[in-house]
Amino acid sequence: MTRFLLTRLFHGLTVLWVVVTLTFVLMRVTPGGPFDRERRLPPEVLANIAAKYHLDEPWLKQYARYLNGIFRGDLGPSYKYLDRGVSDIVAETFPVSAFLGIFALVFALAFSFPVGICAAYYHNSWTDRWCLLLATLGISLPHFILGALLIWLFSIQLGWLQAGRWEGFTSVVLPTVTLGAAPAAYLSYLLRSTLLETLAEDFIRTARAKGLRESAVLLKHALNNSLIPTLTVLGPLSAALITGSFVVEYIFAIPGMGRFFITAVTDRDYPLIMGVTLVYTVILVCANLLVDLFYSLVDPRIKSY
Repeated sequence: MTRFLLTRLFHGLTVLWVVVTLTFVLMRVTPGGPFDRERRLPPEVLANIAAKYHLDEPWLKQYARYLNGIFRGDLGPSYKYLDRGVSDIVAETFPVSAFLGIFALVFALAFSFPVGICAAYYHNSWTDRWCLLLATLGISLPHFILGALLIWLFSIQLGWLQAGRWEGFTSVVLPTVTLGAAPAAYLSYLLRSTLLETLAEDFIRTARAKGLRESAVLLKHALNNSLIPTLTVLGPLSAALITGSFVVEYIFAIPGMGRFFITAVTDRDYPLIMGVTLVYTVILVCANLLVDLFYSLVDPRIKSY
């Protein structure tokens, strides 16, 4: 297990270094600069700005300076938000996006397992068809349409839930459902298909021949052997949800990290783009590492070496 953890940690650090390097290079080779405006600034002003942010230095020196800042926990200054650094912006906005993503992930798991299991248990019945219809709607409806429909129904018509901001339970429900609907539907489809494949295996026929009830066969034997594909997609899916969604955050006026990432791209805010990308990569690497560790717990045949 120790060797496995060290190997995965080395691979994760390698991925982080590659992502940081590629992001740094892409920011420099993309046409245009962070301080290009419709009204061009005087050359003296541009020279002073470049000197302030060390943009007049060779790329290799800028790259070494940025890596040194990462090791010290400093992601650099923001070119757009002059009164705040990238680390301050991430520290302020990431918890909001993380809580939204965690709530959406919990909703997706709580929805997908009952729907997927019911669809597999009542295969080719009306229950199966209704579950598939519900999952299809969850996958097909874009965030901005689903969010608008939920706001119209539960906020405007019924007045039960808050339509925006991030100020309490009533403001959390709608964005959580909007963000978690598509992952929940996808996981339902995946769990249903893997359960049906597992139910056709020889050991399932043996369990049925022993006289076990169908519910026991499904939940005790088939479900445990159908979780590997679900765990595989949970790594990147968790990272994507936890880092937040710009569309959902914009619809519900949530002060999360996604909004800053999009504005950073349009404003060519190099440090903010690289900082948010680094945070996303760290979460993705950690999520995949946890998934690899859970493999051996779900299926003893998989060993972590």
